[in-house]
Amino acid sequence: MKIEHTLFALPFAYTAALLAQRGWPSLWALAWITVAVIGGRTAAMAANRLLDARMDAKNPRTAQRAVASGRLRPAAMAVAAIVGLALLCLAALELRPICLALVPIACIALVTYPLVKRWTWAVHFVLGTVDALAPLGAWLAITGRFDMGAIVLFAAVTVWVAGFDVLYALMDRDFDLRENVRSIPARFGQRKSIGLAQWLHALLIVLLAWLGLVTKAHPLYWAGVGAALLLLGFEILLVRRRGDFFTLNAAVFKANMAFSVTFLAMTAASWL
Repeated sequence: MKIEHTLFALPFAYTAALLAQRGWPSLWALAWITVAVIGGRTAAMAANRLLDARMDAKNPRTAQRAVASGRLRPAAMAVAAIVGLALLCLAALELRPICLALVPIACIALVTYPLVKRWTWAVHFVLGTVDALAPLGAWLAITGRFDMGAIVLFAAVTVWVAGFDVLYALMDRDFDLRENVRSIPARFGQRKSIGLAQWLHALLIVLLAWLGLVTKAHPLYWAGVGAALLLLGFEILLVRRRGDFFTLNAAVFKANMAFSVTFLAMTAASWL
């Protein structure tokens, strides 16, 4: 588990809080939103490593992961998942009643999503939905209700994560075909998968623009939407110049992480 993986969900959770508050939320709310995202991410990654240990051991790309290689006992990941879920539940308790009421749904989704790849190639959209629970939860923590802005942002993060996860899955296409693991690259091939990822990130731009209109965002917000446009252009350029999918995905990972932080920075600057 890498701490930088949190830089996908956490910036959008903060963005949701800023837009929902239409300004800066209290430090108390931001602190517990942070705890919730870190706890949820820890639980999800621990469950992923635990449930996929045997599969990871067969895959040359993942065979050296701690649990898959036997360097770490599965019980350690189980404990990490429990601790992560406990942090998420504690944060929900400290935020709003609606957060506490809905936290069981989030907990189930976080620890079971790794299983989906055994059944359907739509796993990328399931992962996107699970990651999008972070900004949705943050919005609910501030307002206590499902506003249109919350729904649009939820959809935006879903397609964003699904898009770069499709690109990520290109590295494992041969393994997925051999082991009957469901994924879009395994089901539809490389060319169609790349095209779908690009269309999903184009849809991201549309949804972020819609979010800006719904929330009557400050002009600086639109610089963040511009960053999404640059991300799409950069990904198209990377695909055209790729040497291999491992190199491609390292660049895609960094580009998407930089985008999420930039989008947060532009949104936050709107309220300075």
